[in-house]
Amino acid sequence: MYPEYMTESLKLVEQTRPKRLALERSGKPVFPPMTAEERETVLNRFHPDYRKESRRVIRIGPNKGEEITTEVADILESHSRIRPEMFDLSRPDYETDLLIVGGGGAGCAAAIIALQNGVKSIISTKLRLGDANSMMSQGGMQAAVTPQDSPTRHYLDALGGGHFDNKPDLVRALTEDGPEVVKWLEELGVVWDKNPDGSMYVLHGGGTSRKRMHSCRDYTGAVIMRTLMDEVRNHPDMVTVLEFMPTVELILDHRGRCAGGVIYNMETEEYFTVKAKATIIATGGYGRLHIRGFDTTNHYGATGDGLVMAYRAGAKLLYMDSVQYHPTGAVFPEQIAGFLITEKIRGAGGQPLNKFGELFVFPREPRDVESAAFIRECLERHNGIQTPSGRWGVWLDSPLIEIIQGSGYLEKNFPAMVRQFIRYNIDITKEPMLVYPSLHYQNGGIEINDRCETNIPGLYVAGEASGGVHGRNRLMGNSVLDYNVFGRRAGKYASEYVKHVVLGKLSLAHISAYENEMKKARIKTDRIAPVLLPSYTPEEVRRRQLTAHYEGTLR
Repeated sequence: MYPEYMTESLKLVEQTRPKRLALERSGKPVFPPMTAEERETVLNRFHPDYRKESRRVIRIGPNKGEEITTEVADILESHSRIRPEMFDLSRPDYETDLLIVGGGGAGCAAAIIALQNGVKSIISTKLRLGDANSMMSQGGMQAAVTPQDSPTRHYLDALGGGHFDNKPDLVRALTEDGPEVVKWLEELGVVWDKNPDGSMYVLHGGGTSRKRMHSCRDYTGAVIMRTLMDEVRNHPDMVTVLEFMPTVELILDHRGRCAGGVIYNMETEEYFTVKAKATIIATGGYGRLHIRGFDTTNHYGATGDGLVMAYRAGAKLLYMDSVQYHPTGAVFPEQIAGFLITEKIRGAGGQPLNKFGELFVFPREPRDVESAAFIRECLERHNGIQTPSGRWGVWLDSPLIEIIQGSGYLEKNFPAMVRQFIRYNIDITKEPMLVYPSLHYQNGGIEINDRCETNIPGLYVAGEASGGVHGRNRLMGNSVLDYNVFGRRAGKYASEYVKHVVLGKLSLAHISAYENEMKKARIKTDRIAPVLLPSYTPEEVRRRQLTAHYEGTLR
């Protein structure tokens, strides 16, 4: 239930709705898309990435001297959780063909392809299998399968959305593999939304020139993740799942090839070593670092662990100055601040409105442009709506969808969202949602080629932990396609690699070398990474606790 002081603004939303609806039905743009110059202006002035304090120079490692997101630089310039001398690598605790770090969509897809190629794997995951952003995606998955579309059009849309900074070979792999992934998932058990004639039901997303968004109501991620998990669980003889046992460092051999990892049991607080002929990092992104203090749509374990491990081992990162903020994260009720309001809502006809009930931006601009426009409307033009705790937001006119698409459309196509808000006495079929940009996606990551290979032999990366696929801005639905396409590819090419590689002597010398590099750069920090789980303890309290701990140790 919205506070009484918002009532006047809600009345204006209702008053302007008939005019906006008439324009919508006339075929005329209610608000035209921005020109390239207008997009550039709003990004430079209002997108968080473009603020000077958002980035700083990284002082060590393969990307030394580059400006990257400040919070990411902080976790990269940190101490390891382990000391190399703690481990006898001549007697590993586990031995397998393939170590998969992360139990989300990319990790499960890789394991499925690997087992089909006769390769055994261990999935090391910090939470439960499937506890990942993959499970949480609502809107859908892009793939060009309709007669009006093509992978070439999809390719051009993805390049344009990424500001043409994408690696072309990765975008080609993403878009050309798309139709096959739709078929593969359906054969595994995913039930896609379809039209009465049996054809695929597709919608637009921001920055798309054709309708190509496939969905399973607004449970798309959950349905796909459940299907992939079931297939993994069906093959315990080929896939060993270690839950609550994250990998915290990579192991190399004497020739610099990736040879497994050190894992940590979060329940017993014990460390174990895994020798593996190849390793796939599929740890997802860093949303729980709360870049620039933004609320986040990300799951609890999204702390960028794969970046840290790979970087210490010598893997190069790409586009680590770029963060994606989803335009429509919930800001009220504040118990669900940051909760994702899928872009599919705007694709179905929902409109973002200011406090006067005015549409102030084309609803389907690319995510970075749309987010910057929301921030401008609230912070420069002062046309936003403030919540009781001081957050700002704009209205997302969901009742308009019921008029355009027909009564019952939201309940049928967005049942999870309707239920999420009705818990707080807000009926989104009759009342708009209050939204603001929320930290959503890690645009950059570990650099790979179209075989998912890094510059470290035997180390592969798939999903959000990789960099280059989306350039500096990802279009809606391309992440779900990404983790399926590159999870499958990582599983395939890693399986080929393990069948001929012969590992040498195992080593953790790169951990000591990195620590020495920090000392030479005179980096003084008490940070330890991988972070594993985010802390919501206020900084001043954390420091008092740390001081008390060390004083107690000294006594």
